[in-house]
Amino acid sequence: MSTQLDLVPVKPTTAIVGEAGEGKAKKPGRAVWFRLLANDRVGACAAVVLALVFLTALFGPMLLGHVATTIDLDNSNQAPFTLAHGWANVLGTDPLGRSMLARLIVASRTTLSVAIPAVVISAVVGSLIGMWAGYYRGWRETVAMRVADVIMSFPSLLLAVVVLYVFSPSAANIVAVLALTRIPVYLRTARAESAELQSRLFVDAARTFGASASSIIGRHVLPIVLPTLLTVATLDFCYVMLAESSLSFLGIGIQPPDVSWGLMVSQGRTYLNSAWWLSFFPGLAIVITTVSATILAAWARIATDPGQRWRLTVPQKRLSRFAKTAKALP
Repeated sequence: MSTQLDLVPVKPTTAIVGEAGEGKAKKPGRAVWFRLLANDRVGACAAVVLALVFLTALFGPMLLGHVATTIDLDNSNQAPFTLAHGWANVLGTDPLGRSMLARLIVASRTTLSVAIPAVVISAVVGSLIGMWAGYYRGWRETVAMRVADVIMSFPSLLLAVVVLYVFSPSAANIVAVLALTRIPVYLRTARAESAELQSRLFVDAARTFGASASSIIGRHVLPIVLPTLLTVATLDFCYVMLAESSLSFLGIGIQPPDVSWGLMVSQGRTYLNSAWWLSFFPGLAIVITTVSATILAAWARIATDPGQRWRLTVPQKRLSRFAKTAKALP
């Protein structure tokens, strides 16, 4: 007795090559990436949430910045989900009568303006040093790895606390210390990938034809290492945002009159019994953003891997039906 499987023909998106560089793989176009994202409903929802967060941080303060600083003591600590005091107070007000919705929107720009530069700086510096050390090996690799070990020997959050306690806590200092503590993550990842690639046949062929080291790293090593680095950067974005929120919660992060999600959580902790929304909504914004970034990182890991990308080319309903049929086989 034979069982028919509901197989779905999958159109390959990349060329199959035995050795990287022996055949030039066709890179997926922009339409293919959107199709892959559309086939993953959870990843698509995460991308939409992150897009809304970034657009809110970009344009929101220009529209509601004045509302976030308007003080109305007659409406202090108003409960959320009531429109009696205007739509801007739908998420309630703080002890000074300021709109929680407007303050959340303004705080989103501050939080992202710390997290994004810290991730970009650490990713660029760590990746370049890691690929350079992995390609040349020898004493360069030894020195780079020992420096990374020294930085990683200190807990990153504790190091940030010490540095910000000695120096004045400002957005620039927070970005600098968080970027410094995250450099070893990218350095070790890029070094491992580059050290493995520098002995591959296509790299040897490039050397034979007289290509310089910088050209080999930029044209052959970087395109292969980049998907892994982007996935690490997406996950690291979550860590950096939580670290900034933790520092602001401890009082050595963003300082008033600036406002961030972590600072809003810290300012609302004394009102947890009487005004729970002061800490709840900023904390919820942090959780939603970090979870969405984590989900999108998992999608990016599969989408950038030619061996796993086929899972995203099949709609989820058909893929689940195929999995159930396969499990029913003896």
